Amino acid sequence: MDYFHAFWVGGLICALVQILMEKTKMMPGRIMVLLVCLGAFLSAIGIYESFAEFAGAGASVPLLGFGNVLMKGVKEAVDTEGFMGLFAGGLKAAAVGTSAALIFGYLASLIFNPKMKK
Repeated sequence: MDYFHAFWVGGLICALVQILMEKTKMMPGRIMVLLVCLGAFLSAIGIYESFAEFAGAGASVPLLGFGNVLMKGVKEAVDTEGFMGLFAGGLKAAAVGTSAALIFGYLASLIFNPKMKK
């Protein structure tokens, strides 16, 4: 059942984002920011953990999961470092995922020779 829940929750998130993209004038970048902020908000109010436990990768792989990771990093850093943890916590927690995205994006650009759209 874990795979089933991950599939339908992740698919529902993707479908809702697709509806936002087609029915509103929101640009994809703004929708991505909305998802990250929503994940951070759900984490801050304590809902995200039970949601992620139910949905597994369906909740943690989309951008909602990135917002959760940022918020968890900030919470931990504030607990240990105080006020300065606000600035460093999210960056430390998300560094691996961000680095992987940059590295693999660069490697893909070397392999596939991207071109700018006109």
